Amino acid sequence: MNGSQGGRSRRIVLWRHGQTAWNLERRFQGTMDIGLTEAGVAQARRSARLLAALKPDVIVASDLSRAKATAAELSAVTGLEVSHDSGLRESYAGQWQGLTHEEITAQFGEQYAAWKRGEPVRRGGGELETEVADRAAPVVSAAADKLPDGGTLVVVSHGGTIRTTIGRLLGLEARAWEALGGLSNCCWSVLGEGVRGWRLLEHNAGSLPEPVLGDDD
Repeated sequence: MNGSQGGRSRRIVLWRHGQTAWNLERRFQGTMDIGLTEAGVAQARRSARLLAALKPDVIVASDLSRAKATAAELSAVTGLEVSHDSGLRESYAGQWQGLTHEEITAQFGEQYAAWKRGEPVRRGGGELETEVADRAAPVVSAAADKLPDGGTLVVVSHGGTIRTTIGRLLGLEARAWEALGGLSNCCWSVLGEGVRGWRLLEHNAGSLPEPVLGDDD
């Protein structure tokens, strides 16, 4: 999806799920199905009320329970049905899953360091980040392609998957994806459609987008 149909002005909101117990423990979740904490549900409820003001047209979500529960809060306030897709799951990280970051650095120190340097690494024997983008970005693009002019898609997913998807949709080289900082629980990033394709309008936001007033609007 390259935005070649200029003037359609569609928007993609990529929304990370709410807090889980493993987030608090800094434990690598990957594709493990960990649910929201009570605080995570409250985060999703608050964010859903804000995102509803964007009048989304479509909601798609990962089929892992933390994303499903987050998406359900937006569904409740908008009346939209949620479409779930396993392609939007978090990165599969093999032996890293279930370990804390301290345990990962102790057991897989060089692999962890190589990943942080931006090298293509199968974390714990799992997926490459480019493979995550290969499965997630087409799901987002296909949903965006069905939007009406000026329409808004909300994608409820996971931090790593959102970063790789943004990188792919913006056309960035994979080694540059780490330049996109992480998303806090229940924060979101917004891509807007311009004549040259998708642009990153908001990143790790927790409030509604404001117009850009200045020389770069």
